[in-house]
Amino acid sequence: MSKAQDSEATAEQQRAIQSRQDQRDEAAPKQGEKEDEGKPAVQAGDRPHPDRLPPQHIAKPGSEAQLRPRPQFLAPGYQGSGKLQDMAALITGGDSGIGRAVAVLFAREGADVAIAYLNEHEDAEETRRCIEAEGRRGLCIAGDVKDPDFCRQAVEQTVEAFGKLDVLVNNAAFQEHAKSLEDISEERFDETLRTNVYGYFHMAKAALPHLGRGASIINTGSTTGLKGSAQLLDYSTTKGAIHAFTKALAQNLLPKGIRVNAVAPGPVWTPLNPADAPAEKVAEFGSKTDMGRPAQPEELSPAYVFLAAPVCSGYISGIVLPVTGSVGEI
Repeated sequence: MSKAQDSEATAEQQRAIQSRQDQRDEAAPKQGEKEDEGKPAVQAGDRPHPDRLPPQHIAKPGSEAQLRPRPQFLAPGYQGSGKLQDMAALITGGDSGIGRAVAVLFAREGADVAIAYLNEHEDAEETRRCIEAEGRRGLCIAGDVKDPDFCRQAVEQTVEAFGKLDVLVNNAAFQEHAKSLEDISEERFDETLRTNVYGYFHMAKAALPHLGRGASIINTGSTTGLKGSAQLLDYSTTKGAIHAFTKALAQNLLPKGIRVNAVAPGPVWTPLNPADAPAEKVAEFGSKTDMGRPAQPEELSPAYVFLAAPVCSGYISGIVLPVTGSVGEI
C-alpha cells in the first residue's frame, strides 16, 4: 500500500471512530448544560478575535477551509526580524490550525518550511502559498506520522529540498471525546496514542541525525496534559506523555546543543475541535477560559518562534510553555 493510500485509510478509520461517537452523542439525553454565556471575552492582543462561534461539526481529519469564521493565522501585526534567517523547518500537522500559523511566522522570520499532513491537500496547498508569499520555500508532504517509514521519508525530503534541518515542530494530533472510559475502544486508544505519542517519537528519531548544535525540537502539548479533561481521557493521557517526553528528551539532547521544548495551548480555533465536539458544544468553545473565548492560531504561533530562535531562547530547554487563556495553568 502506498503512503497516499495509508493516509486515506487512516482518515477513513478516524471518521469511523468519529461516527460511532456521534451516534452515542445523538442517543444520549440532552443535559441542557451550557458554559457561562454571560462572561465577557477579553481582548488583549493587537486586533480583535471572535468571542463566540456558530455551531458546526465537520468530518475528520478536518479541513480549515470548512470553518466559519475562518481561523485567524496571518498575524498581520507581527513583523519579522530574521530570527530564523535561512533555517529549515519541518512542521507536522502543518496544513492548518496552529501548524499553519507557525509555518507563516517561521517563513516571515526567514525560514524555509516543509509541512507534513495526513490527506488535507487543499489546506496544505494554501499553507504552502502562504509560506511562499513570505518569500520563502514551502514543501508539502502527505502521509501518516504513525508510520516510522513516512517520518524518515518526510525528514529526508525536507533535507533534500532545503539542504538541512534546523527546527522540528511535532504538532499532528488525533482527538475524539468520550463521556465514559467504557466508550473508549482499544482501536480508539491505539489511534490516539500512536498518532500523538508515537508520531512525535518517530519524527524526532528520524530528525535527530540531521540536527546540529543550535537546532531545536518543539512539541505541541496541551492544557489537558497539565490538568486533565473529563471527556478527553485518551487525548489528555497522550499530552501528559508529550510533556514528559519533552523534558526527558531535552535532558538527553542538551549535550549536543539541541534544545527541546513544548507549547501547551488552551482552546484554539482549529479544525481539531469542530471535528470532535458536537455542534452545540462548538458554539461554547473556549468560553470557560479566563479570557472568555478561544484563542486564534496567530495568538499561539509567536511562542513557537520564541522557542525556535536561538537568539531568543538559547538558554531554554525542557520547558512546557502554557498559552492557555487562563491564569495559573502550569
